[in-house]
Amino acid sequence: MRSAHVMIAAPLALLLAGCGGVADGAAATPPPSRAAAARASAGATPAAKVPASGRGEAEERPAAGAGVPAPDAPIPTDPAELAAALRTTTTSLYAAIDRWTRSGQESPPQDVVLLSLHQQRIYRVLARDAALTRRTAERLPARLAAEARDNATAVGRLLSLARPISAARRKQMRLAEPLPAERLRGYMTRAEKRFGVDWEVLAAVMLVETKFGRVTSSSSAGAQGPMQFMPATWRQYGLGGDIHDARDAILGAANYLKASGAPGDYRRALYAYNHSDHYVDAVQAHARQMQRDPRSFYAYYNWQVFVLSAKGDLRLTGPR
Repeated sequence: MRSAHVMIAAPLALLLAGCGGVADGAAATPPPSRAAAARASAGATPAAKVPASGRGEAEERPAAGAGVPAPDAPIPTDPAELAAALRTTTTSLYAAIDRWTRSGQESPPQDVVLLSLHQQRIYRVLARDAALTRRTAERLPARLAAEARDNATAVGRLLSLARPISAARRKQMRLAEPLPAERLRGYMTRAEKRFGVDWEVLAAVMLVETKFGRVTSSSSAGAQGPMQFMPATWRQYGLGGDIHDARDAILGAANYLKASGAPGDYRRALYAYNHSDHYVDAVQAHARQMQRDPRSFYAYYNWQVFVLSAKGDLRLTGPR
């Protein structure tokens, strides 16, 4: 789409460092067509009265159970140890996701939340070191190695756009709990049926843009809602819906991507959505992994919001 109507996400810059998770205090430094939005995202931070978890102040802090890593458990940096940690974490996480999705429980169980966070933190380490990723992947079975390369690629591409943001700018950020995972996936599959755009691509866009709606801030350029539409774009492609409503926003995104070339040319369509090759690489890598194993959607759903601060990574949501 023309640059005047390009969808730009302020929260995107925040999500950069988390590979679909918010970049710790980092604002994206994208091509000129995205610069203003990136500066806005860089400025987003949790509201002063919003708890870091995005949940109510009275909620009890979850404790790690046996075999479940604590929220800030150390991440190894030796390739062999990292491969073992990733293999154990992913195996346990997918088993926990299977139990969760079979149970019919709406909220993610504690083990899914903690294991997803640990997985995300492992990929944040890998994303910063291509050689470490290669040596780690060499020690993994083929399927998990492919997953590791895609996730590390996605996080790394987004991190390459990220820059630290100030505490003052972080105070402008607003956070919220996402809608239930199954409800969001239902919206995406219905949008796929209507417009022919893969639900995994829609999920990857929502992951990168706002962490499935955890980031509710608008960009400095005015992009709004869980799929981060510019108002002018929304008027053209939003189908008369509410820009802040997840169902409407997902349908609007599918409509826009279809008009921009999807499903025939996803790269072209995603570049129209956000003018950055690194953004496109990240979305496609995440979508590819969800197509490889749909359980990844539930893992990504539980990835938390990180930003880049002057002192390094800062996690804004999730268990403490």
